[in-house]
Order: sequence, then structure tokens, then C-alpha cells
Amino acid sequence: MSTFSYGLTALESPFTHFSISMFQTIIFENTDGIARITLNRPEVLHALSPVMLQELLTALQQAETDPTVRVVLLTAAGNKAFCSGADLKATTNAGKSAGELLETYYNPLILAMRNIAKPVVCKLNGLAAGAGASLALACDVVIAHEQVYLSQIFVRIGLMPDAGATFFLPRLVGLAKAFELASTGRHVYATEAAQIGLISRVVPETDLDAAVDETLAYYKQAPTAAIGAMKQVLNQSMHSDLQTLLQLEATNQNILSRTADATEGILSFMQKRKPDYQGK
Repeated sequence: MSTFSYGLTALESPFTHFSISMFQTIIFENTDGIARITLNRPEVLHALSPVMLQELLTALQQAETDPTVRVVLLTAAGNKAFCSGADLKATTNAGKSAGELLETYYNPLILAMRNIAKPVVCKLNGLAAGAGASLALACDVVIAHEQVYLSQIFVRIGLMPDAGATFFLPRLVGLAKAFELASTGRHVYATEAAQIGLISRVVPETDLDAAVDETLAYYKQAPTAAIGAMKQVLNQSMHSDLQTLLQLEATNQNILSRTADATEGILSFMQKRKPDYQGK
């Protein structure tokens, strides 16, 4: 993390938790169970520099270790772009090879996004290209408006998809469609992206904020431990056999059955009322 980065608790009370951390290239706020991470380099369409990648990882690690955080939101400032991909000028100046850049900055971030035991929601409010598209696909839920597109633009500069795209694409859309999207780099607008399973949901641009807020409201009141466990087991299911998954289900269910949220869930079901999950 840059030496410019620091944490500042602006307001804290028994009823409302609010904190904000200052970074150079992102905005990170934690309000009432929601960690909001906003890419903030609009002058370069939120292109990913080494500094931004490190700050994104730091913010995600803070969200992971903060027990008040129930859900993470990833979005970008403005409405022109979510992320245009790698900042080629900044990465060239970093003095590392392409492989070293991926191993040092991109891969740890993508792994952290998939391994955090909390849902990560992407508000796709602008174009997502190259590694920017990979960043969106690494999220658990992607909500976009109709004018947004994603592009595996790597092929246009003689490169292959990276930052996890070769993992996510075939699992989301199938091998044949993944090859087509990767080898052409064409724009996939949100309506088509939702139809082929590339993203979770598409709404009119005027409805995007409401749709994202509704999703965040659901997850911040959901049983966080159960959501985290199912995320991790579903990740494992991509490359495990049935016997392994059955054992993982049994192990995690045994742990979850002893949580306060499971007790509350069962009790509320028996009492025919809405559960009051505390994320514990």
C-alpha cells in the first residue's frame, strides 16, 4: 500500500458503523455492513496500474478481516467506464515482465476476490475491457445496465486473456463461446452477456442504482458464514470430484450448524417469522 494510504474512522456508534480509508487510486468506505470499493482514475478510464492493484488488494483484505463487513461492492467513479484494463504506460514503467506483473499484482488480487468468504457484488456502470473484464468476472454477482459492454480486448494487441479470464470464461459460457469471445475481442453488451451467463443481471441504466442497492440490502442481512461457505465450496466444485464435494458439504454443514445464524434461522422458521441474521 502506498505511504499515502491511511485509515480514518469518521463516525462510529452502537447503531451505525462508518469508516473511510484514503487511497491514491480508489475510494474505500465501510458503511453499515457494506464495504464499497470504487475505482477512481477516471482520467484513464480506471486503467489498472500497479498502485491501483495493490490498493484494491489492501482494501479487500481490510474488508475480509473486518467483522462488520457483510458484503463487498466493487464499482467505478462516473459512468463512462468500469475499467479499461491494464494501464500499459504505468506497467511499462514498473520495470517488470508481463508474467512478473501478473504474478505480483493481478493474481493475488483475483485470488483474494475468489477466496474472501463474503459476497463481492460488481456494479458494472461502464465498459469493462481486458483485465477490467476479468476483474468483473471475478466477482460473485455482476449487475450491469444495458449500455455497458465487456471485451476480451487482449487479442487486439497480440496477447491472450489473463487475470483469471481463461478460468472464468469457459466456466461461465462454455468452451466454444469462451474461445469466440477471447479470439475476437468483440464487444459483448450487457443484454447478451446476461443471456449467455457472463453476468448475473442487466437492467435499464436508470434502474442500476436501485438494483444494486436491493442486492446489497439482501446480502448484508443474509447469514454471512453460510454465504461464505457456499462460495468456497462452489469454487472447489469447479475442479473436484463428487466424493470430495460431498465431504466438503458435510464438513462445512457441521460447522455452520453450530453458528448463531443457523440457530436463528431454524428458530425463525419454526416461529414463522423473518430471521434476524447477525453474520455470526
